[in-house]
Amino acid sequence: MLFVIDVGNTDATLGIYEGENLRNSFRIPSKRDENAIFFEYKIRDYFLENDIKFADIQKIVLSSVVPTLTPIYKEIILRTFGFTPIVVNANIFPQLKVSIDNPDEIGSDLVANAVAAFTKYHRNCVVVDFGTALTFTTVSGEGKILGVAIAPGLRTAVKALFSNTAQLPDVPLELPKSVIGKNTIHSIQAGILWGYEGMVRSMIRKIRRELDGDCIAIATGGLSSIIPTLKGEFKEINVNLTMDGLRIIGEQSR
Repeated sequence: MLFVIDVGNTDATLGIYEGENLRNSFRIPSKRDENAIFFEYKIRDYFLENDIKFADIQKIVLSSVVPTLTPIYKEIILRTFGFTPIVVNANIFPQLKVSIDNPDEIGSDLVANAVAAFTKYHRNCVVVDFGTALTFTTVSGEGKILGVAIAPGLRTAVKALFSNTAQLPDVPLELPKSVIGKNTIHSIQAGILWGYEGMVRSMIRKIRRELDGDCIAIATGGLSSIIPTLKGEFKEINVNLTMDGLRIIGEQSR
């Protein structure tokens, strides 16, 4: 079995694959103030509760965009499983080149997204990841990551609004029927969700224009289905796209 770990800014998403099938997945909060014992306990507890043996894990792939947690997870993996993980970087997948000014700047999760999309479609595509950040990763059919656009994620935008405005309440991320808000909650939902709907459509359209119209769009991330009116923009909505990319990297890495 293959164990993949995607350490993001809000949560780490962990998955266990048997072949191409995702058998199990779970999340651990990315708490910067916790030590290795906290994360190790979460992993051990999940394996125990789901009757998964450490010895059954043959390979581990680690992606992390949180530098302080990367060595902690590497330490846990070595101590628990007895070997070091494959750590994702810009050069981890030879079939896919990173065509940006400084390849080391690209997030390893975006590399995994690109690997999954390119491996499945082998054509121009943009992966829209609805996470802590909203990212647009453009990949060419010739096997190049052409570049990335980054905006605050939906929850990040909401938190930023609340942290700077004392009288605004927290609101559920639900798309309202009207863009004309009739109360405070409706107004926030209309501004953020319909505003992001327009931004995503516009970004996809502009990326397609730069690629002469030949580009499919793929959505991933925990909030990828939160704006249902965008469904028609995407060839595929796959919340597990990042983990699928990590699996592919693991399968093709020594």
